[in-house]
Amino acid sequence: MQLFNYFRSSASYRVRIALALKGLNYDYVPVALVRNEQFKEPFSELSSARLVPLLKDGDKLLTQSLAIIEYLDETHPNPPLLPGDALARARIRALALDVACEIHPLNNLRVLRYLVHDLKVSEDDKNRWYRHWVEQGLDAVERQIATHSATGKFCHGDAPTLADCVLVPQIHNAHRLDCRLDHVPTVMRVFDACMRLDAFAKTQPSACPDAA
Repeated sequence: MQLFNYFRSSASYRVRIALALKGLNYDYVPVALVRNEQFKEPFSELSSARLVPLLKDGDKLLTQSLAIIEYLDETHPNPPLLPGDALARARIRALALDVACEIHPLNNLRVLRYLVHDLKVSEDDKNRWYRHWVEQGLDAVERQIATHSATGKFCHGDAPTLADCVLVPQIHNAHRLDCRLDHVPTVMRVFDACMRLDAFAKTQPSACPDAA
């Protein structure tokens, strides 16, 4: 397998975590988004959306981080990242989507670039935008997990799931942009539990070969 990704891409980090939890080996192929390598060959020939991550498994090309992780979970079921019954899996997916759909799209690189380059938003206002949506979105996650009976050591139960794979990269980004996190103690407890595991710690952005 080959993973085309960028060290600071939170979507890429999600997949790196999942691969590590599954114990799967892969070739790390960096795509430098800040240098617009996603629009250049050979990557642009592989990804019609020009987005990372992209997983190449034999002759199969897979895109979109959550779809890639579910593919890995179906083809390599142990340990399961979507365990339990239909209701449990729905909760795990909902928590993952709380981050992947409600926070991340507002703050990814191409949105931030558009704010600055096209709408002429100042750097300070761009950062205020970023912090607002992260802090508000994580507050929603906190309410989902703080008192729910299915919350354990991790977002759901006492083993990492898809929800943790998605949550942890968002917290790394929140730290990098100095977002307020004291209002989400359960989220941060889960984050700390995750970061004690090699699958999360050894795949974090600073540990990647293309880290700058």
